[in-house]
Amino acid sequence: MLDEKTKRKIIEFVSLQPRSIDEIARHIGRNWRTANRYVDTIAKEGILAVKVFRQGTRGALKVVYLNYLPQHFTVFQSELYEAIKAGKNKQDFSPFDIWQYVDKNKKQAFLEQQEDESKLALNKDLTRIIKNTKKELLIFSGNLSWARLVAGKTSMLSIFEQLARRGVAINILCKVDIAAMDNVRKVLNINRKLKKETIKIRHKEQPLRAVIVDNALARLKEIKDPADYKRGELDKRTYIFYDIYDVEWISWLKKVFWDMFSKAISAEQRLKELERIKRLHL
Repeated sequence: MLDEKTKRKIIEFVSLQPRSIDEIARHIGRNWRTANRYVDTIAKEGILAVKVFRQGTRGALKVVYLNYLPQHFTVFQSELYEAIKAGKNKQDFSPFDIWQYVDKNKKQAFLEQQEDESKLALNKDLTRIIKNTKKELLIFSGNLSWARLVAGKTSMLSIFEQLARRGVAINILCKVDIAAMDNVRKVLNINRKLKKETIKIRHKEQPLRAVIVDNALARLKEIKDPADYKRGELDKRTYIFYDIYDVEWISWLKKVFWDMFSKAISAEQRLKELERIKRLHL
């Protein structure tokens, strides 16, 4: 049976470059048939794709690669994909541009006005959603500041630890810079505490602020700041949360995530380099 640890090991191995089934089998310590079955299972989720060379001959070669290529997208998805790749800050892309294409029966949205993000009523709902993750949590973040989030008596760090203990795979894309170092360390310390690498973080500046819970839900966040508008157009800081339940659009968002993740540098490597920057006491 394919467990989440093995699944992630296969995806990350293939994310570096296309692999044959033989290579994957050796990497995960399984036989060819088992590795092939695992690949087929992951491919059904849309994350991996398979191409067979010299099919029908004794020398047939089955190659596995990440299935995020734009040619597998619709025209709208390809345009969105390019817009997301071109952005670095949350102001560079509106998640509404994704949400507008989703079937009205497979989505909903919420709006809340609040000057202090830590006091959002929807934070409690977000922690509930993440806490219910069964297998895999993918996170598009900025500087991972919401790792400090506390809703009621529940902190996001404690939820991450609970998920990690259950073996849920947590993969995070965020900026790993001077400002984010402390947040990143706090999250990665969960791995050290549990003595297993369940949480992986890679550095990437990108415009999405979103979580993808299993294959069940994608929640995207947008922030509207009065400072970005003419006087009188927007009175208060506004947060909009877009929920998507459409499996096809969730699959597309996962492909976007794995595309970025496969090309991003590990947080551990970034932290090592950042720690080389010495403080001067003048």
